[in-house]
Amino acid sequence: MSGNGKQRAGGGRGVVAAGHQLSAEAGAAVLRDGGNAVDAALAAMLTSFAAEPLLTGLGAGGYMLVVPPGGGEPVLLDFFVEVPGRGADHDGRAELVPVSVSFGDAVQVFNAGAASVGAYGMPHGICAASQRFGSIPLRELVAPAAALARGGVPLNAEQAYVVEILEGICRLSPAVEAIFAPAGRLLGEGEAIVQPELAASLELLADEGVRPFYEGEVAAAVTELLSEQGGLLTGADLAAYATVARAPVRTAYRGREVLSNPPPSAGGTLIAYALALLEAAGGGAGGPTADQLVAAMGAAQEERTPEFLDGLAQEGFLDRFLAARLGSTTHVSVLDGDGGACSVTCSNGEGAGIVVPGTGIHLNNMLGEQDLNPLGFHRFPPGRRLPSMMSPTVVLRDGRPELVLGSAGSNRIRSAVLQTIVAVVDHGLAADAAVRAPRVHYEDGIVYAEPGAETAALEAAGHTIARFRALNLFFGGVQAVERDSRSGALSGGGDPRRGGAAVVA
Repeated sequence: MSGNGKQRAGGGRGVVAAGHQLSAEAGAAVLRDGGNAVDAALAAMLTSFAAEPLLTGLGAGGYMLVVPPGGGEPVLLDFFVEVPGRGADHDGRAELVPVSVSFGDAVQVFNAGAASVGAYGMPHGICAASQRFGSIPLRELVAPAAALARGGVPLNAEQAYVVEILEGICRLSPAVEAIFAPAGRLLGEGEAIVQPELAASLELLADEGVRPFYEGEVAAAVTELLSEQGGLLTGADLAAYATVARAPVRTAYRGREVLSNPPPSAGGTLIAYALALLEAAGGGAGGPTADQLVAAMGAAQEERTPEFLDGLAQEGFLDRFLAARLGSTTHVSVLDGDGGACSVTCSNGEGAGIVVPGTGIHLNNMLGEQDLNPLGFHRFPPGRRLPSMMSPTVVLRDGRPELVLGSAGSNRIRSAVLQTIVAVVDHGLAADAAVRAPRVHYEDGIVYAEPGAETAALEAAGHTIARFRALNLFFGGVQAVERDSRSGALSGGGDPRRGGAAVVA
């Protein structure tokens, strides 16, 4: 698969990398109009609802890491999906609906249906980020995205592939089928996804804020539909939802400071742990070896125990966890001309296969994601944020953002982000080359490898290698932007595995 990929320039308003050309262009347009990194990220994210409709949307959740210009204190806005069930009929809960998804060289089972839907955070997060950091009115950011949703966006090759492999979800209900298979067959490359009801919901968000989505007419439509189908999401769950500001996890690596997603999310903590292990292992001028990378991935995976998952919700867990051991989805990355940075990862999972009539909102299936529920489904109590692997990340050099990145890709997010950081910091690759470099992923005793990945030493060490025949979205979708520490030049890389693009403003 091919993406528009790289753009490089020696200054300007900033640079945006996103999962679709239109998303990146929307963010860059906002930078040219004088917006900051958060404004641009919001514009790109809103556009992704029209351009990447199965990966994200108003029924999703996410995380935004903001590094203000001028040495301001970094903050992580958590608006991820929350476990529902306040006042729900748990005995009458429907069964999860399993859907097998083939990535060509690997098959993964996801679960959809009403019982997979958690409390969405996207409307709340959009408004919170705009109010706290934005400089351009939300209505102006929403208008282009709503126009695209209403007029339709032709599927590019990568999005057509996503629709194809998620056919089981795209046909799960008449309402979702009306969007992705309106004439009884799946839409293919070049055919437009048209979402007029979603456009109206976006405009409602811009005009009235979060109220309709958490306490008003949209919330009522969502909860009534799910109640009829055996879901657990209630009005009390939505009314209780709030965006949470957190201090990011910090770890040192090769003279830099890496900021990422803190608990109760799992991904940033495990990336910090893996980077700390690589830092301790050394690796010489060439950076970590393939053996060291896989060992760090394996060590991080082994930490996902019941105690780890329970501990994520406890105050002070991060410091205790690291001290004791060391002594989707779609992503948008932005650097602005003033030195601000924004890294935001959002996910609808694969979608529950349920679109709420009159709203165009395709609800998430996070309660059915095995990667988010490794110890069993419906295990967490109502009100708990699910322990996501999503890891918006910023690498600081001398206190200034040098690299901004993040990834889609479920359980592969942490390995994709880890390898991209190593490629830039240790191997000296530009962001675009680092994003395009072949990846490996270690899980359950198997090393999954793309063509060109170094595997000889791993084979010699006795590892089982599962080889892919081409770059594949199984290995994530990293979107990365960077500022050269010497020249100040801005560049970015959009992941070709997911049709990503980077645009310099």
